[in-house]
Amino acid sequence: MNEITRHDADAPRPAGEERRQDTLLPAVDIHEENDAVHIIADMPGVTRDSLVIEVDNGVLSLEGEVTIPMPEGLSPLYAEVRAQRYARRFTLSHEIDSEAISARIDSGVVHLTLPRRDTHRRRRIEVQAA
Repeated sequence: MNEITRHDADAPRPAGEERRQDTLLPAVDIHEENDAVHIIADMPGVTRDSLVIEVDNGVLSLEGEVTIPMPEGLSPLYAEVRAQRYARRFTLSHEIDSEAISARIDSGVVHLTLPRRDTHRRRRIEVQAA
């Protein structure tokens, strides 16, 4: 998994330095194959319109917001469900072709495909008989 690493922003924070309470770190699975690395991020409630995926200076950022509109004319007596923000960052290696990254979202699950550059794909060398 040399192609992608967790960004420093996701590392545990020193005592006294807290992440905003309304920002969640989405759970992710990372899988690899010869041609690409795949990231699956669980971001319940996030829609295509509220999802932002960017690559900047070798850092892949996933951000999404869940908004829960308050029905008009009602005032809350008790509320556990609230708007949330998801954020996760990964540092990409030079092996990933950041121009070819693709993404799709299905029911709050984000699927990213990070293709490897051709020069970094594993290939078998055929041996010639003498």
